[in-house]
Amino acid sequence: MSKTALLFAGQGAQVVGMGKDLAEKFPSAKAWFDRANAALGYDLAGICFNGPEADLTKTENAQPGIFLVSWVAFQLLKERAPNLKFDATAGLSLGEFTALTAAGAMSFEDGLRVVRQRGKFMQEACDVTKGGMAAIIGLDEAPTREVCAEAGVVLANLNCPGQLVISGEAEKIAKACELAKAKGAKRALPLPVAGAYHSPLMASAQPKLGAELAKTKISAPTVPVISNVTAQPHGCSVDAVRQPSAHRADATNPAAEISAKLVEQVCASVLWEQSMRHLLAQGFTRFIELGPGTALSGFMKRIDKTATMLNVADAASLETTVKALAI
Repeated sequence: MSKTALLFAGQGAQVVGMGKDLAEKFPSAKAWFDRANAALGYDLAGICFNGPEADLTKTENAQPGIFLVSWVAFQLLKERAPNLKFDATAGLSLGEFTALTAAGAMSFEDGLRVVRQRGKFMQEACDVTKGGMAAIIGLDEAPTREVCAEAGVVLANLNCPGQLVISGEAEKIAKACELAKAKGAKRALPLPVAGAYHSPLMASAQPKLGAELAKTKISAPTVPVISNVTAQPHGCSVDAVRQPSAHRADATNPAAEISAKLVEQVCASVLWEQSMRHLLAQGFTRFIELGPGTALSGFMKRIDKTATMLNVADAASLETTVKALAI
């Protein structure tokens, strides 16, 4: 029997209008948006629906906004396809928080609140550092790592074959782009982001996020949730992967392990391709992307064309996915 994994969108997927038709067409969706506004004390739903874009792209709004729309998509999918069974979850960067919440590790309000604070802490780190990011297209990992070492930047996202993202000081990113092109990259594109995410320049956000997570009730997930940092399920140490007889890391204290990995993730590389290959190796054949955009579906096409990809971003894609699941 095929196994299904739910995948949750990351920052950069935000678009003005996201979630609006879901709220208009489904009373249960509107209730979730209202609940989010009440929990946060401001009109996040309004920013998602109507912008302005300058407000939505602020990290402190984009992150909880994407979390919220992804969560609503998840709830509507469960409502419209009540027999849906999923066997694992994963999310890109901030999407890992949505994945954990969907797996029961955090309450909706706690997940939303922590993601909002995470966005604020990361924005604060951006404000005191002059960082940037760039997409490196068409260059393998090994030469990209050589570029990073030479330019003094880091590899931030390993999304799929042929698409990597580097992060670091803005001037060094410009140099790295030139080096990447010289090594044969098809393109090296600076990204329109506020700072150097998933790099040491985000370090000031880590203790603040750790303190926020310490106030949050975190439970063991009901299904495996893949960590961006290890590309393995939370609770499974790298040593345990290498040595199957090794004990699972912090098996008796999932909250401590999950918190530590989420704090580490702020500065660590996002091992997305490796995470998807782990799921594929475990027999997963169907993946459902939840939230705005279809970036994760695009990555999967580059990782394994045989995998079945579905998505829920709006009312139309919800209907398409529900019909596909009914077959």
